[in-house]
Amino acid sequence: MSLQLTPSSHNDTNVSTFDTSHNEFGVHDTLRHGTRSLKAEVLPGHPLENRLQEWDQTRWELKLNLARQTYGLHAPIKMMMEHDLVSKRTRMPVLPSSNLHTDILLGKDETIDFEDFLNTPDMCTDMLDVHTAMEHKLNMKI
Repeated sequence: MSLQLTPSSHNDTNVSTFDTSHNEFGVHDTLRHGTRSLKAEVLPGHPLENRLQEWDQTRWELKLNLARQTYGLHAPIKMMMEHDLVSKRTRMPVLPSSNLHTDILLGKDETIDFEDFLNTPDMCTDMLDVHTAMEHKLNMKI
């Protein structure tokens, strides 16, 4: 149980090429671990880069821990259940969805991000015909 406000500045996800080597051949396994990057092995990442990548996850964990300490064990379980239910998309693929419920649960309803003003339907590239989208959805169920 941690009440950490910001993510740690060091990156714990560094994987060496010895960890990604194939058991039989001893060379880097490209199919399972992607192409090998010597730059990532030699140069450590900037501390701010890891903090930005882990910011939302750390904030969510802090919110769950504070709810657990304040209200008891049921509160974070309820919050996680609500987040799982709300994050599932139940609308037709063509209809726009604002994900307002997810924003409220994560505390992003009070901030203005680039998704708020650049996520307009006019700029959307995945606009489809309603009939085609419903046929595709029906074919996926069958």
